[in-house]
Amino acid sequence: MSREDLESYLQSEEVKFRILTFKKHTMTVEDAERQLGVSRERIVKSLLFIDENGTPILGIVTGDRRISDKKLRKACGARKLKLARPSVVKEITGYEVGALPPIIHGKPIRAFIDPKVMSF
Repeated sequence: MSREDLESYLQSEEVKFRILTFKKHTMTVEDAERQLGVSRERIVKSLLFIDENGTPILGIVTGDRRISDKKLRKACGARKLKLARPSVVKEITGYEVGALPPIIHGKPIRAFIDPKVMSF
């Protein structure tokens, strides 16, 4: 998937949006916070996990929060979850770590969204 795919989807759904571009690759919320000039509470981070069956699971939270492994396992019904390696993130979603949007990936992925994200 590409930035153009994401923009096209958002436009077709009549979603108001603004895509921000980083000058340098970001791997942490702190990097994004510095480059964007916004507080971590206004940043959405998407983390890809893999369960014991190899199924991808997406956790989506604001930048000031951490994903609870225990809560995510309970929500998705997994016994084990591990954070996906960068190469796996790229293979599954088409995006690099640090640039993974919460929507529009290479294939359908179960996503679990912190309610705070929905308050934006």
